[in-house]
Amino acid sequence: MVVGQFDLVVAANRLPVDISFAVDGSLTAQRSPGGLVAAMEPVLKQQHGAWVGWAGAPNVSFAPVTVEGITAVPVPLSVQEIEEYYEGFCNTTLWPLYHDVITPPLYHREWHQAYRQVNRRFAEKVSELAAPGGIVWVNDFQLQLVPGMVRELRPDVKIGFFNHIPFPPEALFAQLPWRREILMGLLGADLLGFQRPQDAANFRSCVRRLTGLTTRSQFILAPADQGATRQVRVSAFPISLDSAAIDALARTPRVQARAREIRAELGNPDAILFGVDRLDYTKGIPHRLKAYEELLREGRLPMPGVVLVQVASPSRDNVAAYQQLREEIEATVGRIMGDFGNLGSPTIHYLHQNQDQQEMTALYLAADVMVVSALRDGMNLVAKEYIASRVDGRGVLVLSEFTGAADELRQAILINPHDIEGLKSALVQAINMSPREQRRRMSALRRRVMTNDVAAWANSFLTALTSDHKGDQ
Repeated sequence: MVVGQFDLVVAANRLPVDISFAVDGSLTAQRSPGGLVAAMEPVLKQQHGAWVGWAGAPNVSFAPVTVEGITAVPVPLSVQEIEEYYEGFCNTTLWPLYHDVITPPLYHREWHQAYRQVNRRFAEKVSELAAPGGIVWVNDFQLQLVPGMVRELRPDVKIGFFNHIPFPPEALFAQLPWRREILMGLLGADLLGFQRPQDAANFRSCVRRLTGLTTRSQFILAPADQGATRQVRVSAFPISLDSAAIDALARTPRVQARAREIRAELGNPDAILFGVDRLDYTKGIPHRLKAYEELLREGRLPMPGVVLVQVASPSRDNVAAYQQLREEIEATVGRIMGDFGNLGSPTIHYLHQNQDQQEMTALYLAADVMVVSALRDGMNLVAKEYIASRVDGRGVLVLSEFTGAADELRQAILINPHDIEGLKSALVQAINMSPREQRRRMSALRRRVMTNDVAAWANSFLTALTSDHKGDQ
């Protein structure tokens, strides 16, 4: 194998660039928005790094391209691999299993075979690019076999893996027919990072019970060559966002003017409730709508003084569970509009579309109450985006205790989204919260989000990876 010259290689399912081709075949690449890209950019520039990922469309391959200091290296996927690896094993097997089986996972052997095949391709590309003694950072559940495969190919490199979604308890994970293979693939890393301490504890428990390997505090003794063992550290590294950039955007005259326009377009209500989520069954949108509808029926919200704005970004439209969810949500929205709306002043506004960062920041700034009712979420950066946007020091965050963000954002109103009565009480409390109490809570929340940003997250992970690499024991 020809060894590459990149001191840091990041692997993720998707590349951090948007690729387009002109009629003459020439390629144009633009950096994609996103917190992970923002975190990795300075690190990749500083350490001469590359990013390996899928371009987002079938059968797309091109020579490595450098965009704003990030060298993007594609891993092509066929139409069948997208169907079986990505839509099948990743989104219909692993995603529901790792999110508490909110919808039942499906286990198909051909999907698993495609997952293994694609992971092998990623591992081979990463191994070609990494410099001797370099660092490989693998991201998320789509690539759980990659650490073990890279260790076989390149035992000289340091390998980190970060799981952006929850890791399930042993009682759920044990359902997976390929459970041992996944665990051993992950244990190819030197450092395994999770969003919450409970996720890290779940992983250690699964390893102990399903492989028989020894765990010592945060460490697992994994097999190495010739009967030796390696220490793999397993710990929590809660991710964040580029909070300074969002704060700066929220302070611009354009965004502040747009926030005022939004309130005016909604009829200058007494209170705006806001929810923004991918249209996903893990986000608890039906629970939010149910609580809101019941409050309206019970007359516990001033009419027409309160408006709910719900943005549901399109997601996985070709998966049956998501199609059914969209139909359920839109039927509920239609019923609320029909039963409680007035001409010129509907009590709910629903947008099934993506919003750019500027419009989203204006919506955050316009909203009096942010409602995050996820049933299970690794972190939920929407909650942190709302806080970073509130440069006025006002606003109330209603936050599900089943998100990673709840571990850090204790000054939010924490809820169990399955408890509809509790969710209703939380919404009423948020709407009626005094400005003084809002400022007290938001001040503490902003200190946390502005200090612990995405750069601090990336640096803490890489520092732990380089300092904890112990080699064979």
